[in-house]
Amino acid sequence: MRLPATVAALVLTAVLSGCAADADEPDATPTTASSVETDLTPCPEQTDAAAAVDAPDVSLDCLGGGTLDLGRAPGVPTVVNLWASWCDPCREELPLVEQFAGLAGDRVRVLGIASQDGRPQSSAFADDAGLTFPNAFDGNGTVAAALGLRGLPHTLFVTAEGSVAHVELGEIASVDELRALVAEHLGVQL
Repeated sequence: MRLPATVAALVLTAVLSGCAADADEPDATPTTASSVETDLTPCPEQTDAAAAVDAPDVSLDCLGGGTLDLGRAPGVPTVVNLWASWCDPCREELPLVEQFAGLAGDRVRVLGIASQDGRPQSSAFADDAGLTFPNAFDGNGTVAAALGLRGLPHTLFVTAEGSVAHVELGEIASVDELRALVAEHLGVQL
């Protein structure tokens, strides 16, 4: 995994400034995909190619249907935003991610992962927020744990081959900041 040398300091900063699940948060116990009906966007089809060695080998059900397999290469540069319905910085950031998804078109895929949350809460929030990009469900925070991340939000920048090029810890403040991060870490100018 290619992460900056200052990851420990950034993780500590994210834990202190971002969200973290605790016992008072909504139940993160997964429910079956069929128990919640939504009009959310299903996850896209993926390539058969295995992802680069540093990608978490995790497969998740998507809130709108389908599966997101992080062990497979996405085939296009991809931004993956980890969020939760109970996380205030996530609620502030998600409209920017939605706006970026519209701007990115087919040049950069945008995916969300509802992490450390309950499926009904995640689905209801994504639906109420009008998210049009696909979102997977990771109630136990398996992806964050595999990457050694604590707190939320986090944004992963994944190459077309599936390698994690960068992890942005904490809230992204603007679409322009997200565009700059995509240009720097994925080499795509939008």
